[in-house]
Amino acid sequence: METIIQARHQSNEAPHPRWDRMERAERFDQSLELQAQGISQRQAAHKLEVPRSTLQAWQTYQDSLDESPTVVAFFQSPPGLAFLHRLVLGIHLVCTEVGACGMRLVCLLLQRTGLDRFVAVSYGAQHQVNRQVEEAIVAYRHEESARLAKDMPAQAITVAQDATSTGGLCLVALEPKRNSSLLEQAAPAREQDTWHALMTQALAGLHCQSIPSTSDEAPGLLAYVAHHLGAQHSPDVFHVQHALVKAVSGPLATQQRAAAQTATAAHERREPVQGQLQGADNAPDQPGTGRSRKAPPSLEQVAQAAQAANQALERISAQREQVAQSIRAIGQASHCVDVERGVRRNGQRIAADLQAPMARVRPVAQHEGLSQTCLDRMGKAERVVPNMQATIAFVSGSVRRQVAQLGVPPPVSYAMQAQLIPSCYLERVARTRTVQAGEPLRELAERLRTPLCEPGGAFATLREAEQSALHQQAQELADVFQRSSANVEGRNGSLSLRNHQLRG
Repeated sequence: METIIQARHQSNEAPHPRWDRMERAERFDQSLELQAQGISQRQAAHKLEVPRSTLQAWQTYQDSLDESPTVVAFFQSPPGLAFLHRLVLGIHLVCTEVGACGMRLVCLLLQRTGLDRFVAVSYGAQHQVNRQVEEAIVAYRHEESARLAKDMPAQAITVAQDATSTGGLCLVALEPKRNSSLLEQAAPAREQDTWHALMTQALAGLHCQSIPSTSDEAPGLLAYVAHHLGAQHSPDVFHVQHALVKAVSGPLATQQRAAAQTATAAHERREPVQGQLQGADNAPDQPGTGRSRKAPPSLEQVAQAAQAANQALERISAQREQVAQSIRAIGQASHCVDVERGVRRNGQRIAADLQAPMARVRPVAQHEGLSQTCLDRMGKAERVVPNMQATIAFVSGSVRRQVAQLGVPPPVSYAMQAQLIPSCYLERVARTRTVQAGEPLRELAERLRTPLCEPGGAFATLREAEQSALHQQAQELADVFQRSSANVEGRNGSLSLRNHQLRG
């Protein structure tokens, strides 16, 4: 008796095999083929090593689906099931990874298209699918990075770095030339040790060395670049301009709106005063009242107040426009090539062009009586200017050394530095502007590049393959200087939108 009980317990505890969906479709399809040949269902089940009750359950489930029998037969067949799997994975890849619609909309899409008859559309089921997709993407990235790094030639790269706090702290690093992601990982902090640990892991196996690193003035990033990366820190020109906008343009805009309201109110008071004056002239005297009528303000006084308000508005508007032009001048000056003349810029010219706009902004802020907080923000932007000058000088020296390593004759080397590299840089700047604004830059680049290959030019004696190789090298060197981490900011914005959509 005890032996029988133990046997029953063992049979109850024995796990029932769970059929894989693709294997289930193949077995069911084979059973239908055998039955079409005249073999009974019991014999087909025995031949396929599938319980007959299981085949009957599969048939019952297929017959119970509320869909056309042809559609059911297709999605229950191995080719149809493979297509269904590929379709669901494609929806997850495009909607939740490339886009940012979230899994709830994926569930809704599967439900509205009627695929919920063949796919589990609950949030939990689709969350498991999405997790598998993300794990596959990460695994593929690691495998491809390791494979491509083996044949990667040694090269110098520029890194743009920043941190975003949307949905938790995430450290982001991109390579601006190719817009490739080096690092995008959640982190407990953004101090220099954390940056060093994550960037070391991201750059492991890559035969590359970072020359400049473009970012904001975050202390952790500055310390990492100086102590661990060993590269030149390139200040982001946007953050310098943004600091000046917050320090000066914003308060001036507030004063301008207040002055505009004052001027409007002064003009609106003129008509009532004119009416009061006309009424006072036409009103008869009332003797014996013992009271003198209060004299209305004169029209001249009101006109003077309106004129003073207009002058104040014009003055503040002019000051604000001067500040805006100075801020734009900083952006125009932070180039290693003069975008108006197409020549490389030296250190003295760079220092003068960067410091002159700052010198024009501070007197305006002091004259308008801005707060000490605004002046401190200006000081923060002014302290970055020497680093901007040092970065341009560093990049110019680095480009000069790399051109010297090419082993080309001196006339060719000079032509590359004076004409070819500036022309490539102007074309790169033109791509960041509108078509009309970039056309003069493209024309200037063409004027610089065309004489090189003409008879008597520096490249005239070179073969076409050599000219093409030098042009490719010039494009690489023109991309060394990166004055903005806009691609990282854009990536941060994309992550913010994605996190916003994924919140319930």
